Amino acid sequence: MKILLTNDDGIHAPGLFALYQALKPDYDVDIVAPEVEMSAVGHAITLTSPLRVREVRKSGSFFGYAVSGTPADCVKIAVQELLKRPPDIIISGINVGANVGVNILYSGTVSAATEGAFLGVRSAAISLATRKNPDFGFAAQFSKEIIRFIVENGLKEGTALNVNIPACPPEKIAGVYITRQGTSRFEERFERRNDPRGNVYYWLSGEKFIENGNPENDSMALKENKITITPIHYDLTCEKELVRLKAMSFPSWQHLRG
Repeated sequence: MKILLTNDDGIHAPGLFALYQALKPDYDVDIVAPEVEMSAVGHAITLTSPLRVREVRKSGSFFGYAVSGTPADCVKIAVQELLKRPPDIIISGINVGANVGVNILYSGTVSAATEGAFLGVRSAAISLATRKNPDFGFAAQFSKEIIRFIVENGLKEGTALNVNIPACPPEKIAGVYITRQGTSRFEERFERRNDPRGNVYYWLSGEKFIENGNPENDSMALKENKITITPIHYDLTCEKELVRLKAMSFPSWQHLRG
């Protein structure tokens, strides 16, 4: 089975290397990842400059391709140009920090997985819920279970899995739960500063997580040391609002025709 690995932390990120080490003995693994960190770029793609691809070697051996683009770029160019045949599964990660709630809209890690879903490849994003001294060992091994789960159960077309793993010892993990994407969000603030030339600039300097408290949501389950698996897709239509708006009469527009 051919597995494509990618991420948003860059091709030299330890989370990606941990995935590679865990999966390489059992699978045909390819790596196509950004050449530099591309965190929080969302589903951006590169349109106004060329994508440059270079081979990366580790310990004298070919490791993967570094791309001068976003995570979504990496998946596109891997599937359409770089690989001899399409991957059977795409795994994006292991990301440093959780991707839950509305945060997944910003996540390059998750966007790589949803790009895979766009292209018809079964995909999953894996994140470890810590930014301090991450230990990727368990998360990397658990990725094998995610692959096995996808192979045995399949995925609905256009759907990817968003997986979050608590940063605690394996014996303290409270189970694996299928969850909803929550609406929890970060409340952010900017710090105003002046550079040495007196010009004003702003630095995103603080985040406060605002929890909505629904126990079925990803962020609440993760807080309880549960591994969360959330099926996500790219249809952003609000079905309830669609029904409500269809029942309304839209304001006349014909007078705008001139």
